[in-house]
Amino acid sequence: MNIPENLKYTKDHEWVRVEGNIATVGITDFAQSELGDIVFVEIDTEDEELAQEEVFGTIEAVKTVSDLYMPLSGTIIEVNENLESQPELVNKDPYDGGWMVKVEIKDKAEIDKLLSAEQYKALIG
Repeated sequence: MNIPENLKYTKDHEWVRVEGNIATVGITDFAQSELGDIVFVEIDTEDEELAQEEVFGTIEAVKTVSDLYMPLSGTIIEVNENLESQPELVNKDPYDGGWMVKVEIKDKAEIDKLLSAEQYKALIG
């Protein structure tokens, strides 16, 4: 299981890469493997300000549909448009090509509430 040390994680299996005031968000390798083949990613919240843990989109696999949750409060400033035509990028490359949104962080103190790689490893066992 690939769990990069330089990222933060949520209990809902999103990962966060913080660079300055911008957070890049996706789902973890564990989450994509549990979902199976991803066939559709729907994110229609671009330019919206959302609170931490609010739903920002959905991800559809062959067997199920799951909500995607905001790991940090902020405004979604970019959506990975490649996922519209290539949702399988989330399966193939969840931490790079399969990222989902970029968020302008509203409250950097919320970063401290996220899980470290070690804490996430413990969560998923």
